[in-house]
Amino acid sequence: MALVYNWQIGRSMSYWYPENRPKRQFAAVFDINKCIACQTCTLACKTTWTSGKGQEYMLWNNVESKPFGCYPLAWDLSLLERLDLQSWQQAAYTGRTVFEAAEAGERVLGWRPNDLDYAYPNVGEDDCTGRVDRGAALHLPHLHWFFYLARICNHCTYPACLVSCPRGSIYKRPEDGIVLVDQRRCRGYRECVKACPYKKVFYNPLTGTSEKCIACFPKIEAKQQPQCFVNCIGKIRLAGWLSTPERARADNPLDYLVHVRKIALPLFPQFGLEPNVYYIPPIHVPGAFLTQLFGPGVPAAIDAYRKAPDDPDLAGLLELFGCTERVVPRWERSGDWVAALDDQGKEIVRVPLREPVYVRQAFDARHQVTRTNCP
Repeated sequence: MALVYNWQIGRSMSYWYPENRPKRQFAAVFDINKCIACQTCTLACKTTWTSGKGQEYMLWNNVESKPFGCYPLAWDLSLLERLDLQSWQQAAYTGRTVFEAAEAGERVLGWRPNDLDYAYPNVGEDDCTGRVDRGAALHLPHLHWFFYLARICNHCTYPACLVSCPRGSIYKRPEDGIVLVDQRRCRGYRECVKACPYKKVFYNPLTGTSEKCIACFPKIEAKQQPQCFVNCIGKIRLAGWLSTPERARADNPLDYLVHVRKIALPLFPQFGLEPNVYYIPPIHVPGAFLTQLFGPGVPAAIDAYRKAPDDPDLAGLLELFGCTERVVPRWERSGDWVAALDDQGKEIVRVPLREPVYVRQAFDARHQVTRTNCP
């Protein structure tokens, strides 16, 4: 095994191939605090990519109600139990990654869900339908909080699916870091399904091949954000390019959120894959639970997010989420306006730092009509 550096866990780790980062790395930031679990992103992806036979159960994008929601069932708990002790010493992870904890003869510590694990895509969701008859009940710990976790493939820097494939059918594109499956080479061994800790690779029983989120790469090539991004009602998502920490640029929106302000954190960094989808943690959830999900940077991230109203740069950048279908590689703030820019510095869209509020008089003297101000 090679020794590679994983900046998310603050140390070098064992991996099956030498470090080989792409020219540019596709990445995204999700602001969990704004997600309303409307599932518009899920349907946008479903109707675009997985509406065919054998894909009925596939959700390349899904939204889970944490702490109980999961798809497939127990995708996170099953691996956390197998990974055993996970400890951090400040910003350095001192436990073992899924590559370092792999059993003899295996490349990755993993598990393969069974068919029933995919039977309940909305298990644990906050609202219910129908009735609970004859005294049937579901006993859960009493909690005063929950939050929504939107998930897509993380297009990891060190993909577990890639190293597990005996056919070499999974590859990471050198031009943008998007992880894809070459279905001409795939023979459906499902080692990728077993290896992916986030369970974002799916097996198609009709074609006998694996399929997964492709980050809508035809749109990325056209400098457009993926379908689940542009259809997001809550405007929680921003797609772009992420640098390594030493090459971070403050005028790159993802670099600014991940490296400069450090308010966007990876999901389960202790797995060791260096995922490239980052989350702004919810501000109302117990810190211990969030630290397990996003690592030790949670308290500082939440503190910075809470102070965003008094921070024009951070508040302005958050205003750019969902304001354009274009990928946003650059940004700038000028006074009370924030602009998304392309690679050449040309303006894509400009938004105000604060939206003006207008209160109409109930009686319009000019038109001699009475209006009602709607909330």
